[in-house]
Amino acid sequence: MAQPTMTGVTPYVHIKEGRAREAVDFYKKAFGAEEVNVMVADDGKRLMHAHVAINGGNLMISDVFPEYSESKVRDIGGFDLHLSVDDADTWFNRAVEAGCEVRMPLADQFWGDRYGSVRDPFGIDWSIGAPIKT
Repeated sequence: MAQPTMTGVTPYVHIKEGRAREAVDFYKKAFGAEEVNVMVADDGKRLMHAHVAINGGNLMISDVFPEYSESKVRDIGGFDLHLSVDDADTWFNRAVEAGCEVRMPLADQFWGDRYGSVRDPFGIDWSIGAPIKT
C-alpha cells in the first residue's frame, strides 16, 4: 500500500505490555486495517512505530517505551476512536466477532445514526456509526 497523504489529526495509541504487534493484527481482523508501515524496535520484539489505514483514516500504534518517556503511559481520563462507516452493522458485527466487547449495543439513535460502541482487547473504545438507512 502506498503511503497515504496525512491530513487532519491522526490518533497515536501506545499499547502496554508489548502487545502492539498483536493490536495491529487484531485491527486488521476487526476493522479491516491495512498495514502502511511497521518498524520493529532494536530489541526485535516491540514495535517502535506502526501506521495502519482504516476506512480511509490513519492510526499510529506503538508499544509503550517507559525507558524513553513515562508521559506516554499517563492516564488521560479516557478516550475513544470513532469510525464513520458505510454500514454500521457490518463493521460492528465484524469487530464483535473478532473479539471486541460490546459497550453500547448498536441501535438507531435520535440524532440520525445507527451507532454503537465496542472495547478492543487493548482497552481502547471504538464507536461505530453510519447514517440510518431509509
